[in-house]
Amino acid sequence: MVARNDRTSSFLLVLKSFRLVCFSAITLLSQSALAQQPKSAAAFTINTEPNAIVWIDEVRRGVTDSTGKLSLPRLRPGRHTVRVRANGFREARVPLLAGRRTLIVKLVRTTDQGELKFQEAETTREQAREDEARQHAVDLYLEALKLRPALAAAHVGLARVLMDLNQYDEALKHIASARRLRRIYPEASAVEGRIHREAAFDEEAMRSFRRAIQEARGFQPEAHVGLARLLEEKGDYPQAIAEYRKALEQLADSEPVIYQLMGAAYEKAQNYKEALAAYEKYLELAPNGSLAPAVRSILTQLKRDASGEEIIP
Repeated sequence: MVARNDRTSSFLLVLKSFRLVCFSAITLLSQSALAQQPKSAAAFTINTEPNAIVWIDEVRRGVTDSTGKLSLPRLRPGRHTVRVRANGFREARVPLLAGRRTLIVKLVRTTDQGELKFQEAETTREQAREDEARQHAVDLYLEALKLRPALAAAHVGLARVLMDLNQYDEALKHIASARRLRRIYPEASAVEGRIHREAAFDEEAMRSFRRAIQEARGFQPEAHVGLARLLEEKGDYPQAIAEYRKALEQLADSEPVIYQLMGAAYEKAQNYKEALAAYEKYLELAPNGSLAPAVRSILTQLKRDASGEEIIP
């Protein structure tokens, strides 16, 4: 008979090859689940340049299609700030008033070499799959900072890629530089938390994640997910699940990886009914996702266990 702990351990080994992005969190949403939602569910649509990255309240929400359009399912009531960046254009930040269904963001081309080099660095980092490409991104960020030393976002992007290269001390130096340039900087605090966590300084990581949430007045899904993972490792499954749920609410219930993480937390807490629901939601949002085969395997085993069947090796 296959033991549940063996099954969970095998699944977690698969997860180690994947890092969560938050949501910037989480960090990479080039194939955002938000963009996969039915158009009829869209609360509003952003029209701008093709392949532009869109942030709402400093949380990355997706990338526009080849026509420059991005449809989003829903947002919390109230005012929001939209930030849009496309390679070759000056970044724009505009307010989004409550109840608006369409937002047109016109970007202006830029010749600022510092900004262009920063955009190149960001693209290189997001597409990097090997350390050689990550090191190239480091070089591009450093070039951008030579041209624009006060570009706080470049310090944060550089910290992210240095973290991926396991250069934690250097990454923290750039977070400190970013925070000197921008005193209240939730994303920088969230990345700082991730760096501490990767370096196995859990208490420092927890403080950074909580500061990120405080600085963002509660709205910081990357920090909520980071905090959840720390709490889960400490065995505090109820509080970890609560943090995962906060992140999902802030991301309009749409980011599949968080459902997978929450399912694993429910399973560790031996709440198999909720684990099933979370895993099924992952598959609903990302049927062809990287973790889909592993999630389907876990689901099959959970359902068989629930029906009293045994699996003979």
